[in-house]
Amino acid sequence: MLSVLRNGTYRRLFAAQVVALAGTGLLTVALGLLAYDLAGSNAGAVLGTALTVKMLAYVGLAPLITALVARLPKKPVLIGADLIRAAMALCLPFITETWQIYVVTFVLQSASATFTPAFQSLIPTILKDGRDYTHALSLSRLAYDMEALVSPAAAALLLTVLSYNKLFLGTVAGFLFSAFMVAVTALPRTPAPAGPQASLWHRATLGARIFWRDRRLRSLLALNLVVAAPTALILVNTVIYVRDVLHRPDTDLALALACFGVGSMLVALSAPRILDRFGDRAVMLTGAAVIPLALAGAAAVTFLASPDTGWWLLLTLWAILGAANSTILTPSARLLRDASDEHTRPYVFTAQFSLSHACYILTYPLAGWVGAQAGLGWAALVLAIIAIIGSAGAFLSWPRRSPAPGIASASPKEPVEHSR
Repeated sequence: MLSVLRNGTYRRLFAAQVVALAGTGLLTVALGLLAYDLAGSNAGAVLGTALTVKMLAYVGLAPLITALVARLPKKPVLIGADLIRAAMALCLPFITETWQIYVVTFVLQSASATFTPAFQSLIPTILKDGRDYTHALSLSRLAYDMEALVSPAAAALLLTVLSYNKLFLGTVAGFLFSAFMVAVTALPRTPAPAGPQASLWHRATLGARIFWRDRRLRSLLALNLVVAAPTALILVNTVIYVRDVLHRPDTDLALALACFGVGSMLVALSAPRILDRFGDRAVMLTGAAVIPLALAGAAAVTFLASPDTGWWLLLTLWAILGAANSTILTPSARLLRDASDEHTRPYVFTAQFSLSHACYILTYPLAGWVGAQAGLGWAALVLAIIAIIGSAGAFLSWPRRSPAPGIASASPKEPVEHSR
């Protein structure tokens, strides 16, 4: 897997991604403490609103921004987005009102909605070999999982000697390092199509239309809903499971979340071999079949299990959910690559970025509101039903015989830059 790092261009971009992710992890911890300072017991409402603002920026602005910057060179777009993110992170220590959190979050996440799809769509252009690209996807998944495990621990260690406001400086440094690495990297240039530019609406909706026409991408759209169900349960309700249901100490919250991350990492490490043997469809649909069952098991923890038995069952289920999520998330970009060409790729990756985050606008509130009103068991069952619906859509949409890479691309039928 690490052999892909021999490619100098990818190696520098991967380093930029890892450091920026570490900075984002520090931001998550510091933002929670800032919200508590400003709102006290209402900090949860503040963070919930900030999370909603983040998702709205991802869902509403990502396609529009991609359409606006489509003809610009990738390097200045990536550097500019990183500098905006660094500037917004630098503003956070000086915030004194909760509404300021929402404004800064919106601008920062709008810059992330610019950076992330552009970055992701660049990697297939750098790594044209399918095996290398699969290794890069596994490394990227590992980077996200390591960030979830390492950043909170690093933040806790830093907080023993620094105030939480200083953590924002780590976020600023991460984004600046990312901008520097992009600046010193020679990026491949995507040739701009000749002819008049299509309308903004045509370009902003192109990715979603390609998704709708490609059966495998329609399946991926349903799989996004499957992934959003357990992710919402774990991020929103793990603390309630640990403290209120199982009566465990605060330190066990980190252990439970770590099990989710470890399950994901194990699959990411073995993904290249598994995908070579079984293919995308079998691997991803297996994860879609497992997730509803594991969510039903999470409901059983609250309904049936004793605290001691429930604790070990919870750790097992969280590891299974992490692994099942990773079977879907790790290879998903391979479908996007195969269904696009150099011109449509930014639009397709942006559509996935936007549509996948739209699923969380549904599952986050369900996990929180149903859990608060009816109990965690019912929240897990509702999310299991959501996952079953997504799984059924994925199984029905994905053809058993997939076209060869590149055949599914809608670009020959849907010109990106030419007016009709």
